[in-house]
Amino acid sequence: MSKSILIICCFSVLAFAMKSAYSTDSSEESKPIEQSPSKDKEADAKSGDSSSSTEPVANESSPAWENFKKPSDGKLRHILSTMQYRVTQQQGTEPAFTNRYWNNHAQGIYVDIVSGEPLFLSADKFDSGTGWPSFVRPIDAEFIELREEKGFFTSRIEVRSKVADSHLGHVFDDGPANRGGKRYCMNSAALRFIPKAKMQVEGYGKFVDDAGKK
Repeated sequence: MSKSILIICCFSVLAFAMKSAYSTDSSEESKPIEQSPSKDKEADAKSGDSSSSTEPVANESSPAWENFKKPSDGKLRHILSTMQYRVTQQQGTEPAFTNRYWNNHAQGIYVDIVSGEPLFLSADKFDSGTGWPSFVRPIDAEFIELREEKGFFTSRIEVRSKVADSHLGHVFDDGPANRGGKRYCMNSAALRFIPKAKMQVEGYGKFVDDAGKK
């Protein structure tokens, strides 16, 4: 009798333990999983268009040379090479045939070395045989200034840039007759050449179409 009671008690204890264990596992499985708020926001941002993702298109600013202010003489001496300073600021003349652009045949634009103002196009450049870059005309007569230089027995016409007031060279009347008869004989040291492929990026886009014309 006592043995039977003992067996029944053991079964009762075992059954209670199994019920408790099942009840605990079931509660854990049914517990809701909370999503991280930050992940929700990231998902929303990926699935939808954000109003802040579209930036306004900036207005194209004016070329730097249009607002150019000439630096002090001390700064010009620092930023220009010795030859560039001597030519542009002291009316010097560089050696022929050894300068940078005398034999340059690439398409593009020539600008003032100091200010970047546009001066000449490759389409107007020709081989004068003098050893200096020569052009039949400037891009626009308004971009340059002409000054008479009087010597003891001769006189000649100096060419200067209008914005930076750089000495560029001289103009003569022995250019190609079929192209106006002028020869703008320039110093490479007073110029910076910008290839046609880079003209748009550097702010000279309105001159691109004319750079390759003859």
